[in-house]
Amino acid sequence: MNKFLPLIVLSLPLLSACTLAPDYERPNAPLPARWPSGAAYSEVNISVKGDVDLAALGWRDFFLSDAMQKLIAQALENNRDLREAVLNVEEARALYRVQRADLLPGISGDGTMARERVPGDLSGTGQASTGTSYSVQANVAAYELDLFGRVRSLNEQALREYFSTDEARRAAQIALIAEVANAWLTLRADQRLLQLTEETLAAQERSYDLVKMTYERGMSSKLDLAQAQTAVETARVNRFAFIRQVAQDRNALTLLVGAPVDDATLDDAQDIDRFVADVPTGLPSDLLANRPDIRQAEHSLRGANANIGAARAAFFPRITLTAAGGTASSSLSGLFEPGSGAWSFMPQISIPIFEGGRNIANLEVAEVQKDINIARYEKSIQTAFREVVDALAGQGTYGGQLDAQRALVTATAESYALAERRYRSGIDSYLTLLDAQRSLYAAEQELIRTQLAQVSNTVTLYKVLGGGGFEQSAAENGGGER
Repeated sequence: MNKFLPLIVLSLPLLSACTLAPDYERPNAPLPARWPSGAAYSEVNISVKGDVDLAALGWRDFFLSDAMQKLIAQALENNRDLREAVLNVEEARALYRVQRADLLPGISGDGTMARERVPGDLSGTGQASTGTSYSVQANVAAYELDLFGRVRSLNEQALREYFSTDEARRAAQIALIAEVANAWLTLRADQRLLQLTEETLAAQERSYDLVKMTYERGMSSKLDLAQAQTAVETARVNRFAFIRQVAQDRNALTLLVGAPVDDATLDDAQDIDRFVADVPTGLPSDLLANRPDIRQAEHSLRGANANIGAARAAFFPRITLTAAGGTASSSLSGLFEPGSGAWSFMPQISIPIFEGGRNIANLEVAEVQKDINIARYEKSIQTAFREVVDALAGQGTYGGQLDAQRALVTATAESYALAERRYRSGIDSYLTLLDAQRSLYAAEQELIRTQLAQVSNTVTLYKVLGGGGFEQSAAENGGGER
């Protein structure tokens, strides 16, 4: 028996059969047959058969700012949320390896020495005796013959959980890159708004000095002076509000980066027009396949499908094998002498007879969980589609809105200049000049906010199409997997 034990152990996995899990069929994507159309998408050329893949564009090629690239690299290294996602992947991988170990028999080696004294009234000779025994043996722990695929189904479920967790890590990385980019953009925009407010405050103070001088000479009313002072104080209030907002933007960016950031890269109030690369207008027909959240939902669905196999297998008998083989002797020197071999082989079968409906209920739970995961998978696709078309609507409208806003700034600036000349000439009251100043300030503020919205929408489009999953473009990586 001893010489056949290794052969028996190695052949045990071959006795396992296929699983009882249902064949997996990917649910049909609950999406419209075509992309939306209308005025919002009139400037967007959506090519169904396009070969442009934003997910293949590395984030270093998409974000053009060196400072932004540095911040993203810091965030990917130091952000605690992403670090937790990476550790979750490591945990899921370890749990899968634990479950996978059940596919193979566990073998252990034991060596024992026992010394025993038997009283005379219990011994066969009527005299007390003392003896020593030694044994060395290899043990096969209770190993389940996976005839109905229960263990294999659980192994598949653990594997899909690992894959799902890894896709969650990819989604967290893409989201982090977009959050860092938008935080940096918001900081830049608020710095520009602060700069604009300070310029407006300086202009309001000059206007106040002019009104005060004319008031002292009896050329303007006290109402004009009060209105000029109101404009100055309003600008001063706005200045402090933007100072606070800029500080809070820095704090938010520092939290995302996960480490102190270089103030030298944050102090310059730059324009944000050329912050990101142009987004290609041709989009691939399978763009939603690039979304890690969709792949995550599908892996969870496949895991739930495998879990049904484990629940079905619980209705069938379970056969476990326990075996041991080695040598035993009353003396240490006799352990490996001829005739010292010892072995045991203990198969066990467990047949479910009455479980109080537990197995039926477990199967129902597994089937309902699969239905729940189907709903989640379909919802993830619908959510992805909505996010993409929202971003495309922004791409189709922000350009025209920005052009119109620039024209509005030009018109209000001209109106302000005319109002200032008419006030200095005594034709109009200071109220007309004040209204022109407010209109210009509001138009310039809205221009900065529209610029921010346009670039943020481009970042969002890059994100929702699966971009940001890797550092360099696929071509630069030699077309390798990301």
